[in-house]
Amino acid sequence: MALEGLASGIFNALSRLKGRRRLNEEELKDMLKSLRRALQEADFNVRQTKEITNRLEERMREEEPRPGVTIQTHAMNILYTELVRMLGPAREIRPHGATIMMVGLYGQGKTTTTAKLAEWYRRRHGVRVAVIEADVHRPGAYSQLQQLLEDSTVEVYGEPDEKDAAAIVRRGLAAHSSADVIIVDTAGRHQLDQELVVELQDMATLMNATERFLVIDAQVGQAAGPVAASFNELVDVNGVIVTKLDGTARGGGALSAVATTGAPIVYVGVGEKVSDLERFESDRFISRLLGMGDIRGLIDLAPDDLDEEEAMRLTERMMSGRFTLNDMYKQMEMMAKVGTVDRLLSFLPANMFGGMGAMGKAQKEAMQDNLERYQVIMDSMTNFEKDEPMSLKAERIRRVARGSGVKEKEVRELIAQWNRSRKMMKGMSGNRKLSKQMRAMMKSGDFDDMQNMGM
Repeated sequence: MALEGLASGIFNALSRLKGRRRLNEEELKDMLKSLRRALQEADFNVRQTKEITNRLEERMREEEPRPGVTIQTHAMNILYTELVRMLGPAREIRPHGATIMMVGLYGQGKTTTTAKLAEWYRRRHGVRVAVIEADVHRPGAYSQLQQLLEDSTVEVYGEPDEKDAAAIVRRGLAAHSSADVIIVDTAGRHQLDQELVVELQDMATLMNATERFLVIDAQVGQAAGPVAASFNELVDVNGVIVTKLDGTARGGGALSAVATTGAPIVYVGVGEKVSDLERFESDRFISRLLGMGDIRGLIDLAPDDLDEEEAMRLTERMMSGRFTLNDMYKQMEMMAKVGTVDRLLSFLPANMFGGMGAMGKAQKEAMQDNLERYQVIMDSMTNFEKDEPMSLKAERIRRVARGSGVKEKEVRELIAQWNRSRKMMKGMSGNRKLSKQMRAMMKSGDFDDMQNMGM
């Protein structure tokens, strides 16, 4: 998940209060010291780190935990509210009639983010989207945008031989005046030189854009603050998109530095695919960061072609214990449509399903490899064998292993994994209260009480 190192550092810091019912001065100081180290390693600046830890210390001393709540959980709840407060509330963006100007320095992922944003509006809001490629300085920008959106209905406008960016924008706006959303990708530079300043100002005046989004790579860390301030002064930035948040230890610095400029973070890039863009909502983001989960966010990942009725049917079968390898195969296919194991588990509460949500990156990668290998193995089984996994004895296992090009041991591992999943879900269904809550949540999509389920 994004900022996995920071999450690990926070968990390690707060673990110093594990099992405590009373505040111990020495343990509190030890925890605060460890937390300061975790925030600074994630590139939060010294002032923000001090502010957060001081607020946590002050509230820990002044506020009593609710009855039945441990000191560790109390500290986690306070830290959650302080981080959300620092990052600010989400900003609602109306997609109908929007003209969006994308700005940023060179190499920040602006063109890729333009494609991601276009696909986001098309997929999430069902609107007609057009993009205009106005980067006249980087060869191949137009073809890159076309390639990124080749499987989408988003319309791409560009004039590869034209050197006047404003002229391209003028003609592009006229050609796609009927689109609900128009997004303009502009040129980047290694720095804000005078040529870029004049070009951006000309386009900003011409477009009169309703949204002016600055794209910043999370790897720039705290330097994101001055960059955001410069572009804000130039074109009055009213939203920031932070890219590559999944692959850097400095993301905390980028998030916090941008937050201090007053231009809200509106989206974050969390992967390489066009679909790997998330609307930034500080409360949900921090909830995931602290291991509390974001099930609504997981639901939002579901693609348009996901069969909801089939998903419900599989869930019911899992909860009842009537779960075959055929069901497991369909479940894996649905998971592949939604995203990787790493991304899916980042939305789960850390202690859900025996702690799967808190697994490390290496464990998640191993699980991803296993799932892909298990599907290959099941492709070599008959429908009868997948419906009746207990029929898979030595001779059948030998045949399946040969057919799928794996060792017999790996076929047995698949069967064992299926059996563990079946027993775990059957055990959960034996807990009537838990079973009732899970079924209700699946039907209503209301996951507000997830933490009250003891997961």
